[in-house]
Amino acid sequence: MSHGPQGWLLSLAILLLALSAQSSQARLSNENHVKTAVFLSPKFVLGPGSVVNKLYYDIDFPRGHIAIKGFNAEVVDEAGNPVPLHETYLHHWVLERYYQREGVEIPKDNNYSVFQQSDVILVRNSGICDRALFQYYGLGSETRKTDTHVPDPYGIEVGDPAEIPAGFEEKWRLNVHAIDTRGAEDRLGCTECRCDLYNVTNDEQGQPLGPDYIGGLRCCYDETQCRVRKGFVSAKRSLYMRYTVKWAAWDSCIVPVKIYIFDVTDTWKRLDGSRNLSTGHNCLVEYVVEACDTGVASKGCFDTKRVSLSLPTGGDVVYGVAHQHTGGIGSALYGEDGRVICSSIPTYGEGNKAGNEAGYIVGMSTCYPRPGSVKIYDGETLVLESNYSSAQRHTGVMGLFYILVAESSQ
Repeated sequence: MSHGPQGWLLSLAILLLALSAQSSQARLSNENHVKTAVFLSPKFVLGPGSVVNKLYYDIDFPRGHIAIKGFNAEVVDEAGNPVPLHETYLHHWVLERYYQREGVEIPKDNNYSVFQQSDVILVRNSGICDRALFQYYGLGSETRKTDTHVPDPYGIEVGDPAEIPAGFEEKWRLNVHAIDTRGAEDRLGCTECRCDLYNVTNDEQGQPLGPDYIGGLRCCYDETQCRVRKGFVSAKRSLYMRYTVKWAAWDSCIVPVKIYIFDVTDTWKRLDGSRNLSTGHNCLVEYVVEACDTGVASKGCFDTKRVSLSLPTGGDVVYGVAHQHTGGIGSALYGEDGRVICSSIPTYGEGNKAGNEAGYIVGMSTCYPRPGSVKIYDGETLVLESNYSSAQRHTGVMGLFYILVAESSQ
């Protein structure tokens, strides 16, 4: 290779091109032994009123025996610009961990039928829902302004070789559910998945929807279309989920935490009044908030939903946050004696820019108790409460609560 000015410039150009290609996949930094990397999901394409609800297998993610310290995500366009919620509503994103049999190839963008294959083993969180909510992380419109960091000395332990079955490897997958509301005839109705706006009478499996199902996830599945204003035209565009992962190499000084996700729609019941025998935890995930009587609407209307829950093994609460949809006014988790374990309140936007969109929940407050100061006791009965405004009807709302719990320090 020439060592003259032209050869040097050529070498520099090749180096810059290589670095640019690498940074399009991930940007990596390292501060105080906590590493940070930024990745992009596979591309998805949306036009006015359209819906994507994709599941991506084997997304880019830090490998090895590590402690996850945080995970955030947002929708961006091809230029990397954040996309506001009033254009593309992020209904939810979900990050799941799984084991895949070595030597088996699964396309990154696949459908739910692959879940049943023996080549994939889903690794669920420690939560109590039997048939839903298995994710490690998951948020929605609030994602940009909701803190997810795991404080020291705690971490979410993954990648332990001793836990991975022989012949399998640990991988991660991301579910993205987004709705393009540009030109929507009823933007709120589209984001709340009202079935009449989607002209849907069957769910994704082709099963008829009952007359009482007026809105929710079963009406806004992948490739459905919400009604837009007559004559409205706008181009399709390519979008991505840009997600940021923070982690550290696993160390004996890190205290592992368990992830619990509670659902206010959980229908479980104790069989005999004891702490041990109960029916299964059938978490319905979503529900409808009916509008209050118009005669009292001017004075303020509120819908409160509660459920009693129990953890077989308690510990120290490290973190807590709720997940609600538009209309939510806050959620709280209470102990058996009525003490507040964590209260989480939404922040609504007031403008047009991404992260401050008027009328949308753009953040949820979080709880970071002083280590050892907030405990859940073994077998303790907890009460989850979810509050919404009922000044108007809301369909497909959620009342979830995430907590991180460490083995008790005392």
